Amino acid sequence: MKFNTLIPELSVSNIEKSIVFYTKVLGFKVEYERKESKFALLSLGGAQIMIEEVNNHWKTGELEYPFGRGINFQISVKDTKKIISSITKNKYPIKVKPAQNWYRQGDKLLGCEEFLIMDPDGYLLRFSKDIGNKSKEK
Repeated sequence: MKFNTLIPELSVSNIEKSIVFYTKVLGFKVEYERKESKFALLSLGGAQIMIEEVNNHWKTGELEYPFGRGINFQISVKDTKKIISSITKNKYPIKVKPAQNWYRQGDKLLGCEEFLIMDPDGYLLRFSKDIGNKSKEK
């Protein structure tokens, strides 16, 4: 397995609950676990995240819900419909409904279909599917 050069590690309140959410609801794969440390490395396509139950080892301040204030993690996927279907089937709330958005990069617009969901601890996850690009209108 090749490790990405940046892999966020999220402190979670309950490792089992988070593993179920990420694998059963969102479709991530457990690459490996250290059950004795309540730790797992997860992947989805080219995205990787680590989750570890709060143990005060990495503590920089008090954690309270939502843990992920001020950050969202964009996860590029090939198919948003499959994930949305699983979220709906599992009756999990979508924070921002699916929409097409266009973001300027220089003189062109990059298009994506995206939606946002909060994990059980309040980390904001933005799933994004590339829908192409177009010239910026002047």
